[in-house]
Amino acid sequence: MRKLKQSSKPKDLNETAFSVVQQSTGDAQPIPTKNPAAVALGRLGGLKGGKARAENLSARRRKEIATRAAEARWRKKRD
Repeated sequence: MRKLKQSSKPKDLNETAFSVVQQSTGDAQPIPTKNPAAVALGRLGGLKGGKARAENLSARRRKEIATRAAEARWRKKRD
């Protein structure tokens, strides 16, 4: 017997029942996808985020952050 793929199913019993009724009557709507404009805007901010943050930090603060990161990496390897 072939196993069916697990898809993202609604967790709520009412949503499951609604989905079953829609599928049985042929009124099933595709699952909405992400808004392309929102995705582009988020990506735009993500691409410039680290560089813009580094430009706004002082050299002393960047060094403090880098030191803490290095210590965390070394601490992680010792455990």
